[in-house]
Amino acid sequence: MKSVTVSQTGEPRVRTGVPGSPDYDVTIIGAGPYGLSAAAHLKAKGLGVRVFGEPMEFWANTMPEGMLLRSPRVASNLSDPDAAFTLDAYQAASGEEPSAPVSLKTFVEYGRWFQHQLGSSLEKTTVTQVTRQSGTYSLTLENGNVVRSRRVVVAAGIGPFCRKPSVFRDLPPEQVSHCYEGRKISELKKMRVAVIGAGQSALESAAILHEAGGEVEVIARIPQLRFIGQHEWLHNLGPISKMLYSPHDIGPAGISRMVASPGFMYYVPLGLKDKIRARAIRPAGARWLPTRLQPVKISTGRTIRTAQSVRGEIRLTLDDGTERRVDHVLCGTGYNVDIARYKFLSRELIAATEQLNGYPKLTAGLASSVPGLHFIGAPAARSFGPLLQFVCGTEFTAKELTSYIARNRASVL
Repeated sequence: MKSVTVSQTGEPRVRTGVPGSPDYDVTIIGAGPYGLSAAAHLKAKGLGVRVFGEPMEFWANTMPEGMLLRSPRVASNLSDPDAAFTLDAYQAASGEEPSAPVSLKTFVEYGRWFQHQLGSSLEKTTVTQVTRQSGTYSLTLENGNVVRSRRVVVAAGIGPFCRKPSVFRDLPPEQVSHCYEGRKISELKKMRVAVIGAGQSALESAAILHEAGGEVEVIARIPQLRFIGQHEWLHNLGPISKMLYSPHDIGPAGISRMVASPGFMYYVPLGLKDKIRARAIRPAGARWLPTRLQPVKISTGRTIRTAQSVRGEIRLTLDDGTERRVDHVLCGTGYNVDIARYKFLSRELIAATEQLNGYPKLTAGLASSVPGLHFIGAPAARSFGPLLQFVCGTEFTAKELTSYIARNRASVL
């Protein structure tokens, strides 16, 4: 195994310092919106930073083709210290006409442009294992190289956390998939597809599939579908509306303002915080989806009792006794955070990390109970609230993380 080191600017060079000294101040695992934003802020503080991962990989390769972002434009910016590299700045530089909602393709290209503009010290490779010994982290890369770091920031996203109902566990993988697994719409458009769920991923996937020519049915257990902005009048009360809603558009009146302040949410008792989080992100579709879903068959108030693969098709039995026969089941059933599913973290690190039902328990600086190990993005939502499950949480996260690390450069033990 070969080890490398870097200068304080983050550029690789041959190690010349004290034997065993770290190569980096901070390494970031993951190059999505959170990882790229954190790198931008940390580098601006003069820290030696290295990001590992393919820029915007999860968004580019696993999200539904043709997707539009549910978040408004103002809540779709990555974060840099000068707020110079916004979505507006990208579209102005690229000559693309601003639009709303923002397309997945535009957002992916914006993220890659963001990374290029900031020159983040990024290596397009996979980290296969992270271990800690004597206060320093060792990261083994897929090519066998090993780098050492004072701190590790996990920004690896939700890819490993996809949730599929247990009723589908006996179906072969070619007959059941999750909306976040990258199944191409072109592979499903000539099939009969049952889409399970009532959130944005399920409803938008159903709309896209129908528009591509597929035979689609949405099956949801809630009695009626929900859509954001159904009480439009509450958004048109001038200063009162600004008191009730944040620009991020996450959660109903009042709750929207609370979750927009992760620093406040951190101090809310866990039980109440969980209730607020559940209410803020309950399954709902974007306000522009109902028209697109009008021609789609939708069955609400129903659950799947059994799912069997019979002679190449899937036989679904619902709780009302009716049957459906389809070619594929597409689950838009969200995800369950469980950091033990991050295969690159050693079992020792997982065991040493204090958890809240799979979420890491975090303190100031999004720091875990293991010194120098930080988690950002969705895994931080149990501690800091649901804003960190959305792109708009990158600003708070990058500033909080950077401020903490800058204050504690020499205190990792």
